[in-house]
Amino acid sequence: MQVYLEYFSLPSEDAEFSFFTYNPKAQMTCYTTRYPFGLFKGHIPPLSFSPVTILYGGNGSGKTTILNVIAEKLKLRRNAPFNRSAFFDTFVEKCTAAFAAEEQGAAAAPPPESRFIASDDVFQMLLQRRRENEKTDSRRELKLREYWHRKNRTVRMNSLDDLPLFADYCDAHRKTPSRFVAKRVEDNVKTRSNGESAFQYFTETIGTDSLYLLDEPENSLAPARQLELVHFLEQSVLCDDQFIIATHSPFLLSIRGARIYDLDSDPVVSREWQELENVRIYYDFFKSKAPLFETSAQ
Repeated sequence: MQVYLEYFSLPSEDAEFSFFTYNPKAQMTCYTTRYPFGLFKGHIPPLSFSPVTILYGGNGSGKTTILNVIAEKLKLRRNAPFNRSAFFDTFVEKCTAAFAAEEQGAAAAPPPESRFIASDDVFQMLLQRRRENEKTDSRRELKLREYWHRKNRTVRMNSLDDLPLFADYCDAHRKTPSRFVAKRVEDNVKTRSNGESAFQYFTETIGTDSLYLLDEPENSLAPARQLELVHFLEQSVLCDDQFIIATHSPFLLSIRGARIYDLDSDPVVSREWQELENVRIYYDFFKSKAPLFETSAQ
């Protein structure tokens, strides 16, 4: 199993204090936020990464921001835009990344196929497919009108100049409307449910021997699909992929061997998945409903 990114440090408390105290831009009153400065307040220690590392926390804990910062520091490929404030680049400059050392002693940067995959990427893919199908349906309607126009019009062969019109007339009479349209309009893009399409997106986008940052990949996935994704990611680790994942899904948190950072704790510490508040809430809920499950099983 491979580790490309070994450590990542956000600006320290002293660095943040220096920024707010001595940076002229930070003193300007025209800015209402200095995001991401002030979000973590230097309370997150240097992060040490495993083949699978998970950033866990509730809404507003900053787990997606950390992924965006890492992606920008490493210059990873990405599609979806993100909240890039006027101070984002300065924040990224103050971060430090350490890569695994190669046998020759040189630092090994992430492979070129490494990338950031946001939940918005999946939604954009779904919307793009819908737009393509809408355009295809519109072209199909136009071709159907063209078919009936050709078939129903009157054509007289007065000269060779009328031959193309006569050929169109004969073509329409030889074919059914469906055959006429099928020859001229491509098929619709095959559609699946949002969950099926999302899972397919991950399996088609994630390759081998690369570093992947995944932001809440559980979005749109039913529990069964989340378990399939867990299995896929565990198999991908065996193909020398490294994953850094922001999630609060109990299924993804259970990935074997994952190092989990609890961003809801202060200071931030690494915890086992069964110790996390979100997982305990699920556990307590189903435990309280255990008699119902036991009754239905009889």
